[in-house]
Amino acid sequence: MINMIHMKFLSLVFSLFIILTNCTAQKTHRSTGEQPAASSQAAGTSTKILPGAERISVYLPLIKGKRIGIFANQTSMVGNTHLVDTLKKLGVDIKVIFGPEHGFRGTADAGETVGNYVDEKTGVAIVSLYGNKRKPSAEDLKDIDLLVFDIQDVGCRFYTIISSLQDFMEAAFENNKPLMILDRPNPNGFYVDGPVLDPRFKSFVGMQPVPIVYGMTVAEYAFMIAGERWLSEKANQKYDYYRTANNSLDTPFHFQVIKCQNYTHNSKYVLPVKPSPNLPEIQSIYLYPSTCFFEGTVFSEGRGTDKPFEVFGHPLLAKDLYSFIPKPNEGAKSSKHYFETCYGWNLHDEQDKVLKEVNGRIQLKWLLNAYKLFPGKDSFFLKTNHFNRLAGNDILMQQVKDGKSEEEIRKSWEPALSEFKKMRKKYLLYPDFE
Repeated sequence: MINMIHMKFLSLVFSLFIILTNCTAQKTHRSTGEQPAASSQAAGTSTKILPGAERISVYLPLIKGKRIGIFANQTSMVGNTHLVDTLKKLGVDIKVIFGPEHGFRGTADAGETVGNYVDEKTGVAIVSLYGNKRKPSAEDLKDIDLLVFDIQDVGCRFYTIISSLQDFMEAAFENNKPLMILDRPNPNGFYVDGPVLDPRFKSFVGMQPVPIVYGMTVAEYAFMIAGERWLSEKANQKYDYYRTANNSLDTPFHFQVIKCQNYTHNSKYVLPVKPSPNLPEIQSIYLYPSTCFFEGTVFSEGRGTDKPFEVFGHPLLAKDLYSFIPKPNEGAKSSKHYFETCYGWNLHDEQDKVLKEVNGRIQLKWLLNAYKLFPGKDSFFLKTNHFNRLAGNDILMQQVKDGKSEEEIRKSWEPALSEFKKMRKKYLLYPDFE
């Protein structure tokens, strides 16, 4: 009888702890810890935004004494120290580090294969989850008690972090491993726009029927793909169980989110660390949802310059346009038109001016104008079908070829875009921009 009372007391303690760790939500999921409470500070205040990783006192008691597997990269920072280094100093037993595209330290080229190795600084084994192997195996997880995800996203469908997140969630659920997501602000989280992906064009640069800019943090996105049953069949079944499962001393949570503090979807969060080699500053991150389309064309998207996704062009355009010469650099060892003079556009400007130019929407004018000015219309789009994978359909390419206006193209994104916006609302953890 005493043991039963003791266990009920511990269960109550864990339930209260989960409520405290996840303070603002609009929909309750018992075992995930999604609970309503006080709202965040409004955008524009001087209150500092704290990513989930910096709220150590909240989550350390839940992971201390456990054998941890952590999915992280160079953005996984706690102040000026990497999360892995921080946790190891606090006595957390990190058994394995999983690395995404660009690798654990974030220096690999886009799409470059990164093998497994041992991190020199920490001595921890690193398992690459990009390329042929996208999720941890049962063997990788056999000595792990719980998993942690902490990677900065940029809020764009074809940025592969959300695809890696989905694979990681599936591996955790399928192998009965508790999963904790340390949430981080979305630098493009203040709007939603773009065509919703057609499932026929599903790929690693677009796995789910969401628009190009989805306006959610990784934790909100995680709740959505689980709540909408977009995971594997086995993972969906496990999530259904987790929503009603009781916690225990051995399993202090099944699926847990540590929220950001003082963040809202009106926040304009400037990343302290570049999320990948070719997104070096906030201006490139703001422009990326609009200019990444050039990856699927014969144009240089600025890789090999100090302003990737802010400059774009081609050697055959008029010589009176802005000129630049792409050359190999860290994170862009090979790309289009290296050592050739390209002519095109330079969108770089002060942060506020770039924000104003983007104007809370995907801007198609640069793509449409580039196609209009390019002399070889038949060769503008690469034959690899990459443009369609980025767009999430084969309609946009044809609309560009047919000379459709931006207004006509944007109308074609409805009603799917409006339906997504309604669905998105169910999973928000922070006050919205509308």
